[in-house]
Amino acid sequence: MKNKVLFLLTLVFMLSLSIHAQRGVRIAYIDTEYILENVPEYQEATAQLNQKADKWKNEIGAKLGAIEQKRKDLSNEKALLTKELIDEREEDIAFEENEILDYQQKRFGPNGDLFIQKKQLMQPIQDQIFAAVQDMAASRKYDFIFDKSSDAVMLFSAKRFDLSEQILRSITRTSKRKQAQSKAERRAAKEEELVPEINYELEERQKALEEKKAERESAVEKRRQEILAARETKKKEAEARRQKILEDREKAKQAKLDARNKTTETNKEGDTSKPSEAKTVEGETKTKAQLIEENRQKKLKERAARKKALEEKKKQILEERQKTKDSI
Repeated sequence: MKNKVLFLLTLVFMLSLSIHAQRGVRIAYIDTEYILENVPEYQEATAQLNQKADKWKNEIGAKLGAIEQKRKDLSNEKALLTKELIDEREEDIAFEENEILDYQQKRFGPNGDLFIQKKQLMQPIQDQIFAAVQDMAASRKYDFIFDKSSDAVMLFSAKRFDLSEQILRSITRTSKRKQAQSKAERRAAKEEELVPEINYELEERQKALEEKKAERESAVEKRRQEILAARETKKKEAEARRQKILEDREKAKQAKLDARNKTTETNKEGDTSKPSEAKTVEGETKTKAQLIEENRQKKLKERAARKKALEEKKKQILEERQKTKDSI
């Protein structure tokens, strides 16, 4: 930074010495921050952008709060849940949290929507300031025009060399001319104009600026599409993993049920394989058979109830997950 300032001062000093015999060096400066504070369109757009940013912050905060509440609920319910259900809910919570963090990065990251929109908001005003400075430098034959708000630090500047008000008036006149509806308004704006309206050099600069702007927008859009595609791929992979886990759990449950049914049938066959005892003490054998059958029916009912409860819990989890996806 110091090297820049020294280079500029040295350049000004050398030029002033070389052409002092012909004419004095004309130097002026502007204050970009002051100009932006007094452009109504910029202030209105800034206020709208700040409202949008606050809305995004509140939305992200609400989603993170909901995730934290789900963690607390899971911690309180762990004693009542199986390990499979606990693992599944923890996986769902982690998946939703990653989605929210990705959304936060999309809105407020280095290449997020807020940064891009701020850049888009600043660019037209900066172009207008640049064009007005170029025209004023050409018409009034200034040799140097500095920006008081930039890195070139000014230790002293006389007010008479400040062109900020004139640049602001030039931008206001241009805005009035564009917004004029009647012939009288257009004529008044034209009479108020101090710089020539037709400037081929300015048109070339504006064309170059528009081309650069289009390239930047194209690059930003391309990057955004790449991020969206990567995010969609991650979602599909996570969904496939979750589906596979559910299928494996279902297979394991079915295998356990089949093993229990097989054991029950084996016990039944063993109990009924002694006809001689049944003939010897018919009343006692019949009572034992009834008890065994009643016990078997009771176990089958309990197993069916547990299976039904697990199915309902699974269905509820899938519905909550689908609702979360739809809300995103």
